[in-house]
Amino acid sequence: MRLAVLGAGAVGRSVLDLADDYGHSVTAFADSGSAAVDPGGLVPDPVLRRKERDDVVGDDDPEAVFDADYDVLVEATPTTLGDAEPGFTHVRRALEADRHVVLANKGPVAERYDDLRALERESAGEVRFEATVGGAIPVLSAIHDFGPDHITAARGVLNGTANFVLSRMAAEGLDYEHVLREAQDLGVAEADPTFDVEGTDAALKCVILANVLNGGGFSLDDAEVEGITTVPTSALDLAAEDGRTVRLIGEARPDGVRVGPRLVPQHGTLAVSGTQNIVQLETTHAGRLNISGRGAGGPETATAVLSDVSRLE
Repeated sequence: MRLAVLGAGAVGRSVLDLADDYGHSVTAFADSGSAAVDPGGLVPDPVLRRKERDDVVGDDDPEAVFDADYDVLVEATPTTLGDAEPGFTHVRRALEADRHVVLANKGPVAERYDDLRALERESAGEVRFEATVGGAIPVLSAIHDFGPDHITAARGVLNGTANFVLSRMAAEGLDYEHVLREAQDLGVAEADPTFDVEGTDAALKCVILANVLNGGGFSLDDAEVEGITTVPTSALDLAAEDGRTVRLIGEARPDGVRVGPRLVPQHGTLAVSGTQNIVQLETTHAGRLNISGRGAGGPETATAVLSDVSRLE
């Protein structure tokens, strides 16, 4: 498949770098201000070196991506809330041109799912978005294989930054601010960690799960969200005395989406440590399924993107 990649962050760069390993080529690659286009397929190293050195990827305007020869648009620009722009417009343009779309950008799937599906119905292209929930963890594929009608709920730990902070606080008895600074120094947390520690990122993923399980109808406005910024070390100490710990748990059910700090058994399935993610699916006939792994990172998320591309062949 020939890919046009929008977004030159960690995920977009990794898709460019790894596409050949999956049997695909990238014919167009763009950041917010420039693009590189080659119908024969871009060579990753020169493009990535130029991005690193000059903060541009090529000599073309980003608009050139939509005129390139491509089969699949990979939308890996930053997630935005509300109208999910400009990601939603990128998706619309590709679908109106009867091209496939693979999303790493959560915005269009979480905030405008019904609009997205309506565009897909009018197009010869398909939309896939495994990478929007849990990075490398094949959560949406599992739901598809079982059938959404046979999944009654999904819950789990879906943000690595928040999980790193809580697990370090519990293990070392350190306060929130100390561990957050440590996470930032290690590159686990962003300079502005608001999206992660206030629960927004986990909520978006759970909204996507709710939309998939229920056929749409959910956005971030429908979620009850509480972050971890006010969790004191004393609460973790008290939980430990009772054989429990605290994790930021998101849950998607037919009646809505909830995200917040929850008590879980200290050695239970949901008590994953560090930046690990886990999703539990409650099924009608197969009991509870647990799927865990790396929920973020450029190469990890790119594997989900490229797996989606391969499913379109």
